[in-house]
Amino acid sequence: MGDDLTLEDVRDLAEGAALLGTGGGGDPYIGRMLVERQLRAGRRIHVIGVDELPDDALVLPSAMMGAPTVFVEKLPSGDGNLAALRALERHLGRSAAATMPIECGGLNSMMPLLLAAQADLPVVDADGMGRAFPELQMETFAVYGVPGSPMSIASDHGDVGIVEAVDNRRMEHLARALTIQMGGAAYICDYPMDAATVRRTAIPGTLTLARRLGATLRRARQEHADPFAALSATLADTIYTHSRVLFAGKVIDVDRRTVDGFARGRVTLADAADDGDTLEIVFQNEHLVARRGGRVLAIVPDLICTLNSETGTPVTTEALSYGQRLTVFAISTPPIMRTPEALEVFGPAAFGLHEPYTPVEDLNQPARRRPRQGQMA
Repeated sequence: MGDDLTLEDVRDLAEGAALLGTGGGGDPYIGRMLVERQLRAGRRIHVIGVDELPDDALVLPSAMMGAPTVFVEKLPSGDGNLAALRALERHLGRSAAATMPIECGGLNSMMPLLLAAQADLPVVDADGMGRAFPELQMETFAVYGVPGSPMSIASDHGDVGIVEAVDNRRMEHLARALTIQMGGAAYICDYPMDAATVRRTAIPGTLTLARRLGATLRRARQEHADPFAALSATLADTIYTHSRVLFAGKVIDVDRRTVDGFARGRVTLADAADDGDTLEIVFQNEHLVARRGGRVLAIVPDLICTLNSETGTPVTTEALSYGQRLTVFAISTPPIMRTPEALEVFGPAAFGLHEPYTPVEDLNQPARRRPRQGQMA
């Protein structure tokens, strides 16, 4: 059962997860290099479905925490990954049966694969966001009643800690403070749960979906096909049903700062036709809202992705720069992330945005043609 990943699988998965990461989750190239090194050393990365574990099997999700801009300046070694797992196992007095992503985005799609190779564990084909979010409490696990702590946190320098917080929001605040003290980047294992709880609260099949999306982009480039049409065709039969191009143009301004452990800012694109039309995206690690002329075209938790206009290659928030030719591509989030309970945790208000959540497919319905004089409406 399950599937062993090849080098090509990992490359496709990294690119597809960067797309689903909606600008965040860290640079997938860094994580991919760490994972490929494990495969070349002869280690195995085995992906299993959510139904392949007994109900009481312990699953320990894993990730890196910190501002994506930090990873550009200070590459992670991956050593703290295994240290975080072992620390939480010791604290719980149990060994993990599997790991899994807490989010499907960029670098953080790769860290569980790295841990799987390091610890000889399978990786569950699911995650707790279906995209990337900047804060630890922004998980479907949390929405549906799973406590995030006890959690472990480790650095590349040998520091290891356990956080036991009164709630998931407090866990985020404490872990963020430790991450900053560890240099702005840390390895974590959180939301310890049994496999039955994974099946109840996780978004299934996201690693497989990321591989499909990455393969779609790779084939589109090989065949000189439209990458955005190809992506929409692939997404149409998944739980991410709706997708569309929102805007295409050139980056004319980037305002990006690392504040309180996050990469915060905004990027402005000018229309490719150079007619004065602009689109602005606000981000906190990930893209949160896209506005064109002040009108919202897409808003969190729906996915707002910035892609190279020619190749479809995802461009993360820390890689945005003046002059890039980008296409802004929106994807609807799965239904489990659109419930009132979910929107309370990671809807617009959770990020201080004043606009209400409206599904991207409703915000971008085709304009109705007015009937000609004498015709019935």
